[in-house]
Amino acid sequence: MSIVRECQHNPPNEPPVRGFLHLPAHPSGDALVLTHGAVANCNAPLLVALAGAFCDAGFAVLRCDLPFRQSRPHGPPQRGSAERDQQGLKAAVASMRQQTSGRVFLGGHSYGGRQASMLAAGEPGLLDRLLLLSYPLHPPRRSNELRTTHFPRLQTPAMFVLGIRDPFATIEELTAALKLIPARTELLPITAAGHELLTRQNRDNLPKQIVEAFRSFADGVPP
Repeated sequence: MSIVRECQHNPPNEPPVRGFLHLPAHPSGDALVLTHGAVANCNAPLLVALAGAFCDAGFAVLRCDLPFRQSRPHGPPQRGSAERDQQGLKAAVASMRQQTSGRVFLGGHSYGGRQASMLAAGEPGLLDRLLLLSYPLHPPRRSNELRTTHFPRLQTPAMFVLGIRDPFATIEELTAALKLIPARTELLPITAAGHELLTRQNRDNLPKQIVEAFRSFADGVPP
């Protein structure tokens, strides 16, 4: 039986790591850090469902709160918080390196995924793969304001998961943007889903679908 326990780690000179650690009954040796979007926390239903599904598949999973959420329980991140949030993810990755001798992956929903990708672009080799859920390519109805400045520097293979009804990007827009990334990428479209991805209709199947697709991607198996 897998174990879920609260995680609190205070690395010196780094933001604290806060969240929940899922330890699998039958470890594969791989680990995943998962974080949330701008208006959520690590208890977001999508993160809880994915953490459980990845743990069932043998991954050690840390779902963690970004530093901005540790500082304020509600509301979006304040201007200027991105750098500290990226450092918080770096500390979480380092924490998981202590939990496993295998690969460490980093995933995030929306804002959390964007910060994960920016961290990876700035520090090549820090982690093994990215899982980017509902990447916020642009603000809704402002498709000319693309958040892709760091894409040409991204050397970490990244799998993107996008609902076909997401107002932050269309499948066509994201497909075009991925051509800017020199690393290997893959896009998993989710039918009848919006920015939150998880719905009442897909909640039983979506987590397993993402786990299976990401395992194949991480192992280099063509889709």
